[in-house]
Amino acid sequence: MSRILLADDDHQVRNMLKLTLEREGHEVVEAEDGVQAVARYHPDSIDLVITDIVMPEKEGIETIMELRSIDAHVKIIAISGGGRINPDDYLNWARRFGVKKTFTKPVNRAQLLEAINELMGTECVQES
Repeated sequence: MSRILLADDDHQVRNMLKLTLEREGHEVVEAEDGVQAVARYHPDSIDLVITDIVMPEKEGIETIMELRSIDAHVKIIAISGGGRINPDDYLNWARRFGVKKTFTKPVNRAQLLEAINELMGTECVQES
């Protein structure tokens, strides 16, 4: 399957998403913030990035911009639970920077897996 870089400062959210992705056969590389995400991203070894928008050290929008400067074709899914403003506002900004798929927290697992499969060009195989 795919090697996915997962950046979220919330350990519980990151762990839930990691388990969901691994259950589907994906390999997950974790990052606690945007700084770690950028440091762990390598175009040859990461197929897709899932990033939270509101994070310490380096916000998700800044992370998206930096990843795009490293690899203009990086596949990114942005997620947000909000912050000082509505999460949809953050996700609209992410779309302006080329993110094709966005989700508000809590993330619907089936929809996330469908988005991953769509971006990766594979069929969705889900367990019952």
